[in-house]
Amino acid sequence: MTTVLVRYFAGARAAAGRTEESVPLPAGSTVADLISELRSRHGEQLTKVLPSCSYLLDGIAVRDTGQALDEGVDVDVLPPFAGG
Repeated sequence: MTTVLVRYFAGARAAAGRTEESVPLPAGSTVADLISELRSRHGEQLTKVLPSCSYLLDGIAVRDTGQALDEGVDVDVLPPFAGG
């Protein structure tokens, strides 16, 4: 098993109904596997938000959702931000 800490920001936080959570996954899981698990856990609201999100793995942008997750990593879920 691999456990990752998922932190949600802005609209993703509202859709998930929490700021963060620990997610256990089978060893060898990828970012794509994590996204699938998050959809299962949080249903339609988060599922709508996730396709437009960016992901940071220990503070580094994820370019390939096939990237493997190591035990204890942090994954930030960042929806597009608007600002001015």
